[in-house]
Amino acid sequence: MLTLILTMVYLCVFSFILGFLPVEWEVRPRLRELEFQAAQHKKKFHPRIFLKILSVINRPICTGFLRHRILKDLALGHVDLTPEEFLLIKELGIVGTLVVTYPMVQPDLVMFWILMSFAVGYMLPEFWLKGRIKHAKMVIARELPDAIDLLGLCVNAGLDFMLALKWVIEKSPPSIFINELNTVMQEISVGKTRRDALKDLSSKYDIPELSSFARTLIQADKMGTSVSEALTLLSEDMRLARFRRGEQMALKAPLKMLVPLLFFIFPVVALLVAGPILLDFIQNNPMKQMGGG
Repeated sequence: MLTLILTMVYLCVFSFILGFLPVEWEVRPRLRELEFQAAQHKKKFHPRIFLKILSVINRPICTGFLRHRILKDLALGHVDLTPEEFLLIKELGIVGTLVVTYPMVQPDLVMFWILMSFAVGYMLPEFWLKGRIKHAKMVIARELPDAIDLLGLCVNAGLDFMLALKWVIEKSPPSIFINELNTVMQEISVGKTRRDALKDLSSKYDIPELSSFARTLIQADKMGTSVSEALTLLSEDMRLARFRRGEQMALKAPLKMLVPLLFFIFPVVALLVAGPILLDFIQNNPMKQMGGG
C-alpha cells in the first residue's frame, strides 16, 4: 500500500513539473501551415518577375544570330536567364549609368556622356558573363583529372563506362563538370550515341583537356581498345598538364606583383624612409646655416 501511494505521489509531482517544461516532441509543420507558407511565397514579388514582364519588349530585337550567341554564352556561364532578360539588364545598366553620371555632365560633353554611358552599361554585363564563362572553364579543367581517375577506378573494378559514369555522378559533390557529365549520361540514355554526346561536350566549352578526354574515349570506342588503359594514360597526361599549368601561373606571379609593388608598396616605403630625413633637412637646413655664417 505504501509503495502504491509513493508511486502515485511521484507521478503527480512528475506531471506537475512536466507541465511547466516547453516539451516539443513534434516539430514538423502541419500541412495547412505548409500550404499557407507556399501561398505567402507565391504572393511575394520577386525581381525575376519584374525582369520577365519587361523583357517582352526585347523579343523583336533578340532574334537570329544575336539570340543564338547570347543563349550559348548564358549556357556556358550557367546563368539562369533568357536572352531577352539579359538584354534588359544591359538596357537597365545603360539607364542607370545615365542617371548616376548626369550631375557630373558638362554642357559641351553631352554626346560623349551619352556614348560612354551606352558603352559602360552595355559592356559591364558582358564582362560579367565572360568572367562566369572563364570561371566555368577553369573549374572544369581543374576537376577533370580527378573525375578521370574515378572513372578509371570504376572501369578497372569491372563496371562498364555507363555504370562507371553513373557512379561518379552519384557519388561526387555537385559541380559544373559533374552537371555536364550528368547531361551527357542523360543524352546517351535517351538515344544519342556516346560519340555524339562526347563531341557535343567538347565543342561546347572548347577546352583542350576536355577535347582530349572526348577524343580518347571516342577513339577507344571506335577502335575497340580498352577504356581503362585509355583513361589511365589520359589521367597521367591531365595531371602533368595541370602541373605545368601551375608552374606557368607561378612564373607569371612576379610579373603580376610588379605593378602593385611599384605603385603602392615602393612609394609607402620611400615615404617612411625619406620622409623624416626630408623634414629634418627642411627644419635644419645646413645650407642656410653656412650662408648665415
